[in-house]
Amino acid sequence: MMAGFEHRAVEAAAVRELRAEIEEFHYEYCAVLDAAEVERWPEFFTEDAVYRITARENADAGLPVGLVYAEGRAMLRDRAFAIARTQMFAPRYMLHLVSNVRVLAATQAGIRAVSNYILLQTLVDGPTTIHQAGRYYDRFRRVEGRLLLAERQCVYDTIIIANDLVYPV
Repeated sequence: MMAGFEHRAVEAAAVRELRAEIEEFHYEYCAVLDAAEVERWPEFFTEDAVYRITARENADAGLPVGLVYAEGRAMLRDRAFAIARTQMFAPRYMLHLVSNVRVLAATQAGIRAVSNYILLQTLVDGPTTIHQAGRYYDRFRRVEGRLLLAERQCVYDTIIIANDLVYPV
């Protein structure tokens, strides 16, 4: 289990409510990415957010090394702009599936949660493949009544990943 994501008891009714709210967040997050609206992706993060994609073995060892690292919404905007407007890669459809949302802790400072994800990719001229599978380790913060990601660590289980990982997980 990732460091800092220890389980703390949270009242059952509050957990159900938070889990439903986080699931709604995931529905919107995935809908935006699956519709290829990547330039809207940074809107799901706080201004000081941290976004990382890293291998499970590195995460389990407490190593911060990742395939992708962005600190702050500005870096996320740059990445989204590059994907949408400047980088060239084969046309594809992406499908994000998120399940098994667990609320680990809820305090005034924020909410910690973990969820499973699978990212499917269909190249226009090829079959659908599993692009990546893993877990989101999230830290949410409420900003103006809305849940936003203060931290998202996408920890992938997939040992061999595509060398064209450009799209947000």
